[in-house]
Amino acid sequence: MNEAAELPEREAMEFDVVVVGAGPAGLSAAIRLKQVNPDLSVVVLEKGSEVGAHILSGAVVDPVGLDRLLPDWRNEETPLRTPVTQDHFLWLGPAGSIRLPNFLMPPLMNNHGNYIVSLGEVCRWLAGKAEALGVEIFPGFAATELLQDENGAIIGVATGDMGIAKDGSQKPSYQCGMALMAKYTLVAEGARGSLAKQLVKRFDLAEGREPQKYGLGLKELWKVAPDKHRRGLVQHSFGWPLDNSTGGGSFLYHLEDNLVSIGFVVHLGYKNPHLSPFEEFQRFKTHPAIRPTLEGGRRISYGARAITEGGYQSVPKLSFPGGVLVGCAAGFVNVPRIKGSHNAVLSGMLAAEHAAEAIAAGRQHDELASYEAAWRASAIGTDLRRVRNVKPLWSKFGTIGGIALGGLDMWTNTFGFSLFGTLSHGKADYAATAPASGYRRNEPPKYDGALTFDRLSSVFLSNTNHDEDQPVHLHVKDMALQKSSEHDVYAGPSARYCPAGVYEWIEEGADAPRYQINAANCVHCKTCDIKDPNQNINWVPPEGGGGPNYPNM
Repeated sequence: MNEAAELPEREAMEFDVVVVGAGPAGLSAAIRLKQVNPDLSVVVLEKGSEVGAHILSGAVVDPVGLDRLLPDWRNEETPLRTPVTQDHFLWLGPAGSIRLPNFLMPPLMNNHGNYIVSLGEVCRWLAGKAEALGVEIFPGFAATELLQDENGAIIGVATGDMGIAKDGSQKPSYQCGMALMAKYTLVAEGARGSLAKQLVKRFDLAEGREPQKYGLGLKELWKVAPDKHRRGLVQHSFGWPLDNSTGGGSFLYHLEDNLVSIGFVVHLGYKNPHLSPFEEFQRFKTHPAIRPTLEGGRRISYGARAITEGGYQSVPKLSFPGGVLVGCAAGFVNVPRIKGSHNAVLSGMLAAEHAAEAIAAGRQHDELASYEAAWRASAIGTDLRRVRNVKPLWSKFGTIGGIALGGLDMWTNTFGFSLFGTLSHGKADYAATAPASGYRRNEPPKYDGALTFDRLSSVFLSNTNHDEDQPVHLHVKDMALQKSSEHDVYAGPSARYCPAGVYEWIEEGADAPRYQINAANCVHCKTCDIKDPNQNINWVPPEGGGGPNYPNM
C-alpha cells in the first residue's frame, strides 16, 4: 500500500466513489449510486480489455437482483433471452447415470423462473445502463495499489504503470499509473481479488470467520447440432469422474442458437496432489450422458475461474475504513445452487445505498459499519444461511453422504431450522493438500481434438493475451521452498491444478528440475494463489488489458 505522500508522482483524479471491478456487483453498485443521487461522481475500473472480457460463469441467473435494480428490464431487449424450461439432476457412474426426481430436491434448488445467460453479455448490458446514468468506466486499467491517508484509511486506488519491461526498465510506451481518489472505495474484484486479499490481511477482516473455501470452475461453450439442442434445459450432475472424497459437480446449460455451456467444478479442498481438474473435465465429456450432446458439435470458447465456496461462515468483515467488499470478493456464492450473480447485484446495491447515505451526511473515509451490519439480515444473508452446512457436510462425509445430508439440511432450513446448527469448514484449501507419496495420478485422457482437447489449444480459445515483455505477474516468494516442498513433497501439483499450462517442472538438463512459469498463458483464474500448499505463489495483476478476452462466457 502506498502512502498519500507518494501521490504527486501520479496524475490524480477525484470521485465520490471508486468501484474496482466491472462485474455484476461493481456495475450494480455504480448504477444504484446514480439512482440514489445522480450528482455523485462514480468511476468503475476494469482490468480486462473491455467490460466482460474477464467474466466467466455458468450461468443460470436468478433475476431477483435485477428485479430490484432495474424493475422494468423485462420490457427491454436484454441478454436474458433463455428462460429455464427443464431442470434435471443426474448422478453419474462410470458407465451410466441416474436422474434424481425433482420432487426430492429442496425448493430453493428449483431453477424455473431463472435464465440461462452469458454473464459477460449481461455485464456489457449493465455497463451500458451505468454509462447512460453518467458513470465513468475505465476498461484496461488494473487497480494494483490501495492508497491510504495518515490514519490508515483507504482513500482510493492506483492503477498499474504501463510499459514496464520484464527487467523493470521503462519502455518507450511507458505510462505512469493514475491515482483515483474517493470518499469511499468499493472492491468488487471477484473471487480472490488481489486488493481484497490485501484488505483482509491489513484490517484483520477474516478474524473470527471460517477459512474461505474455493472451487475451480472450468467451462466450454459449444455450438451443437440442432437435433441435440434443447433450449432452456438446465442439467446439473455430480459423481464420475471424481471419486467420493473429491468434491465437485458439473453442468450442461442449453442457451439459444444451438449453444450449450458445459462446465465442471472441482472443490479445491481436495487432498490428492496428482489430481488435474482440467484432465477430469475432459474425461467428463466422454460420459455416455454427456458425449451425445457434444458429438457433431464445435467448441467455441474455453475458460476457467476460481469460485468462492465458503458461504455464510466464511464471509469476512465487509467494511473497513474508507470502503467495503462486495460480490464474490465478499464470498456471496450460494454453492449448491451454483449461483452468485443475484447476490452480487444485491450486495452492490446494498453497499451503494450505505455509501450514498454516508456521503449525503458529509462523511468520507470512515467505516461503513451499517453495510456490514445489514447484509446478514438482508436477502443475501437469508439465501446463504439456508445452505450454510452443505459445503461442510460434503467435505466431511464425501459426495454421496454429503449431498444426502446437505439436501436434508436444506429441506429443514426451508422451515427455519437446521439439525446441524452451523458447521465448521476446517482447513483452508491449501492445507488440505496431502503429500504425493500416499496418492497416485489417474491416467491422463487421450485428446482427440473433437471432443477432448489439450491445455494449449484450450488456452488459445480463451483469447488470452499478455505482452511477454513485462514483469511476471505470478510471484514465487521462495524458489528454494518451491523445490524442496512443492516439487519434492507434493510432486509439483501446480503443473496439474493450473488449467492453462502456466507452471512446469522441467526435469531435463544440468539444472533439473527447473521451475518454469509461462505467465503469458495465465487466464487469471487465481487457482495457484489459492491451492499452492505453502502459499508460496502470489498472483498480482499484470499490465491492464492483459489476460483472457471472453466474448460470450
